[in-house]
Amino acid sequence: MSGFYFPLMIVLWLLMLRGLAVELRSRGNAVWSGLWDALFCLASVILPFFLGAGIANVVRGVPLNGQGFFFEPLWTDLDPRSPNPGILDWYTVLIGALAFSALVMHGAHFLALKTEGELQTRALRISYRAWLATIVLTALGTAATFFVRSGLLMNFGTRPWGAVFPLLAVSGLIAARFFGARRRDGASLLASAVFLAGMLASSAFALFPDVLPATNPINSLTIANAAAPQYGLAVGLAWWVLGIALAIIYFVLIYRLFWGKVRLVDEGY
Repeated sequence: MSGFYFPLMIVLWLLMLRGLAVELRSRGNAVWSGLWDALFCLASVILPFFLGAGIANVVRGVPLNGQGFFFEPLWTDLDPRSPNPGILDWYTVLIGALAFSALVMHGAHFLALKTEGELQTRALRISYRAWLATIVLTALGTAATFFVRSGLLMNFGTRPWGAVFPLLAVSGLIAARFFGARRRDGASLLASAVFLAGMLASSAFALFPDVLPATNPINSLTIANAAAPQYGLAVGLAWWVLGIALAIIYFVLIYRLFWGKVRLVDEGY
């Protein structure tokens, strides 16, 4: 599936650039620090956009052949319903913009929780603007998704209980603003996380049983034809349980270590 190599390389480079920027910004003068701050900002803007566009590619479908391989150029005619679409078209760009605005909202709520004073005020202001953008882009993105792949509604018709996932997303988006307006920063952060989880769960539910749809449905990868042997699945599940337990322990320790508000100090530049 070489069609995803280029965007995956971009994502990996952006992740590395963010890490380098955090490490190197304090190892020089003000110009050096400003350069790495700018690079960190640039990587942080592009990264959620490409992640959102990647999810949109999966939802839209990719030109898989009968052997399970495909290649996508960066863009073609920008038509998501083309038999040979590119990585970027008007639909994937729209979903990329939605991912960016949603993560800006989520990040701003986190900053509001961790800071105080003027920086907290700015974070709350940004969270509100990002919330407005997220509402508009969520509505447009949902309509565009069903325009591009109307069959995604089928699962919600045959399994009505799946409506809980979009309802969860809508509730999280409303609650994020409700708590944000009342300066309940922890609750608003949790609510925006519920929105993100609800959107991802809605997408997964609508795609089931596909894991990677093809523009020609007969070539789609599903949970049945793409599954590993039973032994491999059992071993993978065992290691996943262990790995996720270690990850949870790590995050609990990290958040306990950095619990509370961040106090800003003069860096001396």
